[in-house]
Amino acid sequence: MPTYAHKKQQLYLVLSGIFIVNALLAEIIGVKIFSADKLMGLPGNLTAGVLIWPVVFVTTDIINEYFGKAGVLRISYLTVALILFAFGVIFLTTTLPPADFWLDVNKTDDLGRPFDIEYAYDSIFRQGLGIITGSIVAFGIGQVLDASVFAAIRKATGGRFVWLRATGSTLISQLVDSFVVLYVAFYMFGNWSLDQVMRVANTNYWYKFAMAILLTPMIYLAHYVIDKYLGQEETVELQKEAVENISV
Repeated sequence: MPTYAHKKQQLYLVLSGIFIVNALLAEIIGVKIFSADKLMGLPGNLTAGVLIWPVVFVTTDIINEYFGKAGVLRISYLTVALILFAFGVIFLTTTLPPADFWLDVNKTDDLGRPFDIEYAYDSIFRQGLGIITGSIVAFGIGQVLDASVFAAIRKATGGRFVWLRATGSTLISQLVDSFVVLYVAFYMFGNWSLDQVMRVANTNYWYKFAMAILLTPMIYLAHYVIDKYLGQEETVELQKEAVENISV
């Protein structure tokens, strides 16, 4: 029968895996800007990364709930390192000389128009220093802010009101994250106007705002599942440890 220590380790491992995969995926697909109007009939444009970003901040809140601010920051720093590693590998693949037959068999698209697959590959995967920098800066600031606000609200409310600390920390951290990533990536290093940055950041934030509210029940569902898995006494002990480490 699994011991409490084993269950605790497994829980952190699973939550960390969910966190890392979705954060990395959000960074990779975030280069695409799509029309919210064409997809959902809503005004504005969104980065593709925001579609799965809610999974990241829900997982952040769950990790914070059971492992405290230190637990969140530990996995956040690891994720930043892994994102840098992934982008480094991706960049190196764009420098590899393409095979002639690969270029030849892909020299036209489905409509017979000329198509440069090497250029397409580089355009998608070599996202540029600006986007990489913007993503890393925004992710780092957002995670530290989320963990800190979550801990502060938890301390102020004496551990009550799960919905308040989960939703409140997300709304504040994502307000900063939504602007920083676009400002650094597309204004400082790119060719967007500040007005374009503000418009897309505004749409991104309100999408995240809505998802933070809608996904609040998931926090309570996760609480129920985890509490059942760990056991009531063990859950109380783990959350007590998280509160004691709140200033870490």
